[in-house]
Amino acid sequence: MLELQWPWLLTLLPLPLLVYLLPAQKQNEAALRVPFFAQVKNLQTRQGSLRVKKGARTLCLWLIWVGLVGAAANPQWIGEPVSMPNSGRDLLVAVDISGSMKIEDMKYQGQMIRRLDAVKMVVGDFVKNRKSDRLGLVLFGTQAYLQAPLTYDRQTVNTLLQETEIGFAGEQTSIGDAIGLAIKRLRARPDAQRVLIVLTDGANTAGELEPIKAAELAEKEHVKIYTIGFGADEMLIDNGFFGSRVVNPSADLDEPTMRAIADKTGGQYFRARNLEELSEIHHTLNRLEPIDSEDEKFRPIKSLFYYPLAAAFLLSLGWALSSVLRHKTGKTHTQGVAP
Repeated sequence: MLELQWPWLLTLLPLPLLVYLLPAQKQNEAALRVPFFAQVKNLQTRQGSLRVKKGARTLCLWLIWVGLVGAAANPQWIGEPVSMPNSGRDLLVAVDISGSMKIEDMKYQGQMIRRLDAVKMVVGDFVKNRKSDRLGLVLFGTQAYLQAPLTYDRQTVNTLLQETEIGFAGEQTSIGDAIGLAIKRLRARPDAQRVLIVLTDGANTAGELEPIKAAELAEKEHVKIYTIGFGADEMLIDNGFFGSRVVNPSADLDEPTMRAIADKTGGQYFRARNLEELSEIHHTLNRLEPIDSEDEKFRPIKSLFYYPLAAAFLLSLGWALSSVLRHKTGKTHTQGVAP
């Protein structure tokens, strides 16, 4: 269907006609003797063809004006309605990037890697697989901030996750503030679609909002929270001359609070001690039933202003060339009738 974005501009079409109809100002000119009248009389045979050419030039100018006005009105082709899939959730992933996430207690291909690197691999795959969801990314350390707003552009969310580094948000852990920020972002969405996944390896040590209080706010706003406690239970530390000893690198993980947050909001708490468990947790989350909602529809719009604009440009070019040729022809005729 063809429509004009600004149809009122078509009222400008008669403007040149109004200018043409304005009364011309009379001028008194002195009579002039033409000594070569006989020669000018011989040119009368060309009068008919000149009138035809003048009419063609006038028509060309009118068409140029119509093309310019038509382009300014911005004609658009509006296509048939297209449905966009909207059957998934609005899902925010909150990832801990505090100082403890640099601990190398995750094994990958026989090598020990940082916790954050393991999260990037597993959560990155999780993000790429959520094809029917709008995804967002919250990062938190001492402060919590929104790294990626809710979007269907999973590739961008994953890229922003992969570019994340420890220290961007400080060395401490503000779990409550991260949940509070997520609630604020999810508040405008339908109740049944509000889902938050919180991944952390420690306890709340910073921020203004306590995690349990944040969970109460989430419950009121119908935000379901899934919590993941991440980090190995055992890690071998080399003490040099004194040999090595086994420590628990996840001693600071506050599992009771993480479990309480999930229980209060209708979610679930998961414990991931290695890459395999973390990957299995995200497979479990991927099996969550999507919540159907009405498809979002839009009509594709293609602007067509360049067609009348191109026509006006070509006509202008032709009119300019004809004027140059007419000027040269006029000079030739003048020289031919000179005494």
